[in-house]
Amino acid sequence: MNPEIPYSFIAVEGNIGSGKTSLAHRLASEYNARLILEEFEDNSFLPKFYEDARRYAFPLEMSFLAARFNQLKNQLNEQDLFHKHTISDYLFAKCLLFSKVNLDEDEYELYSKLFQIIQLQLRKPDLLVYLHNPVEKLLWQIHNRGRSYEQEIKPEYLESLQEAYFDYLNQQNEQRILIIDCSKLDYVNRPPHYDWIREQLAREWSPGIHTVGY
Repeated sequence: MNPEIPYSFIAVEGNIGSGKTSLAHRLASEYNARLILEEFEDNSFLPKFYEDARRYAFPLEMSFLAARFNQLKNQLNEQDLFHKHTISDYLFAKCLLFSKVNLDEDEYELYSKLFQIIQLQLRKPDLLVYLHNPVEKLLWQIHNRGRSYEQEIKPEYLESLQEAYFDYLNQQNEQRILIIDCSKLDYVNRPPHYDWIREQLAREWSPGIHTVGY
């Protein structure tokens, strides 16, 4: 029997290659939850960004801002009588985190102002789950999933994103945040690892940061 999850809206976050979508898919299937997946594969700027980051960073981040906002606003504001839970494989604030790493200072200042205005219209998750992986494991998982435009991602870029995530998480005092150390986890191929994650999500976490490891 599945342990009951006491949160109606869960966002799963993490660095590139951390396994966000895999976990969100499995949880949504098991709990008959409404699933919100980031629609990044249709973004024509993404392959261009990995080829020429400086040129395409701003249009890439603006396109993600618009797409994520429209998707979350439409789905979270729509009443759903058939699903008790909603699970997303991203947090809207990732717009701000990636832009901080990718944009020049003046571009980021403009972007941040726009972000702060529109984020007020979106519901925050009841629980934010952050999947933390060592950079070496991220690179291995990125290589294995085989997206051609990701294969040249440098460890330094992943490290800068990781730092941006933790800077953000440490400022969210009123948000329930569960950081899962995934360095020894393989919840895709090892059922006991996935069962352990479900047990963590079933706990009543208080606002603030909570870190767990298998």
